[in-house]
Amino acid sequence: MLGVSLGIDLGTANVTIYVPGQGIMLREPSVIAVDKQTDKMIACGQEAYMMLGRTPDSIYAVRPLTKGVISEYDYAEQMLRTFVRRVCAYKVIKPRAAVSIPATVTEVEQRSVVEAVMAAGTRRVVLIEESVAAAIGAGISIDLPQGSMVVNIGAGTTDIAVLSLKGIASSLSVRVGGDDIDEAIIRYLHNRYNHIIGKLTAEQVKISLGCALPSKVNRYMEVKGRNAVSGLPCLQKVSTSDIFDAISEPIQDIFSAIQRVLETTPPELAGDIMTSGICLNGGASLLPGMAEAVSRVTGVECRVAENPSDCVAIGTGKSLEYVGMLFTGVYDVGQFSFPVSDSVH
Repeated sequence: MLGVSLGIDLGTANVTIYVPGQGIMLREPSVIAVDKQTDKMIACGQEAYMMLGRTPDSIYAVRPLTKGVISEYDYAEQMLRTFVRRVCAYKVIKPRAAVSIPATVTEVEQRSVVEAVMAAGTRRVVLIEESVAAAIGAGISIDLPQGSMVVNIGAGTTDIAVLSLKGIASSLSVRVGGDDIDEAIIRYLHNRYNHIIGKLTAEQVKISLGCALPSKVNRYMEVKGRNAVSGLPCLQKVSTSDIFDAISEPIQDIFSAIQRVLETTPPELAGDIMTSGICLNGGASLLPGMAEAVSRVTGVECRVAENPSDCVAIGTGKSLEYVGMLFTGVYDVGQFSFPVSDSVH
């Protein structure tokens, strides 16, 4: 088939593009910086990410995706067009694209994704549920009559699915993820120490001190921020146990979602999962102790996939081979009840 194929993981935190046969071709934060007066793009990706919380009044740095769906359509379109051009520069034929979406998106949200990706310079768009893409990317054989469980913990959403015979037997998507963990850290430091920090700092604290299980060794870190009482810049010493207490609520929400899916899984497939275990992927699955904590909660062996941050992008790229074969979880543009608007052609 002529033309290149793209697997696009349209994440809340990062956009990852995979090209079959070539691997991951682009991994950039899903952030765009625009001039407020002219609405023209100044920067996107890593360059715009470094501007978050540091921009003057004339520049607007924004994440155009929230909880796995497009919240700022025009900015998302500009950002995607830039990313697609970086990967497909000098190509005569427009690429085909498979794009990952959370399982709970509405038809309106699906339409905005399709139109944004087509306007970015693709000729055909296929949508695939994140949990199905994550399973394909993790190397799980979803065409066997055997149950496999995948948990994709992203920045905006957590997608959980039990797969068998190319289809989804039981699934759930909850709008809890890495961003909620960051916000929990911000709230905790404000309430406990009157210490105000930004989202970038909260993410650094999560990476340095975050853990899903109580740590035996208490590590410390000095966090830069502003005192809520005096209003002056200050440093606050924070420990691993502080951060464990801070993030326990969103972590418990993820655990309870996994339990709810297991409760609705047919017994034969539940028996298969006891044997094959649970596969974790997504950026937030890298939190130390996450796999062990899920094992303790469910009683099922749990492992983190190889390259968990890239599983969805890889699976999305490979899914173009499965289109027409998968019974659930993949939607082609032709199946939608809405026509794609004239503006994208």
